[in-house]
Amino acid sequence: MTMLTSPSQEIADLIARCAIRDRSAFRQLYERTSAKLFGVTLRILKDRAEAEEAIQEVYVKIWQRADRFVAGPTSPISWLVAVARNHCLDILRARRPASDDLDVALEIPDGNPSPERVAQNNQERAAIDRCLATLEPDRAEAVRGAYLDGYSYEELASRYGVPLNTMRTWLRRSLMKLKDCLTV
Repeated sequence: MTMLTSPSQEIADLIARCAIRDRSAFRQLYERTSAKLFGVTLRILKDRAEAEEAIQEVYVKIWQRADRFVAGPTSPISWLVAVARNHCLDILRARRPASDDLDVALEIPDGNPSPERVAQNNQERAAIDRCLATLEPDRAEAVRGAYLDGYSYEELASRYGVPLNTMRTWLRRSLMKLKDCLTV
């Protein structure tokens, strides 16, 4: 039985894999999202050449900051768009003379999570770690391998010396245990 994932979950998974410096995931993320992010940069900057240069810088930032992405109530594409938008706003601000009214800066929203959100993210991470610790060590490692490191079921089955269907069963049952643990 294969688990279907939403496009949003696939992008979140790619970002998570980028956080651990998976170049293949970064390439896939670029292919899946660059058209949309280019549209964002072009709409804000209103100059194609500048937008083309900006999109490259945006993906450098995404690569460098992928570990800051926390899957949650907002979609991963929203996080990517926020990175692109904030970069473009930085470019626009750099164009302005230094004598512009500083009150305008107060109207620009901070793209970083609030202290409350950071605390909540830390609690969620701790809960996930706690629940992973309730699994048998090889099952927990297999879950991390499949969903954090991007290993295929076949690669994991080979690594642990079990049949492919056994690995699928391990992962499915482990996810169900994690879900039960997290909803308690």
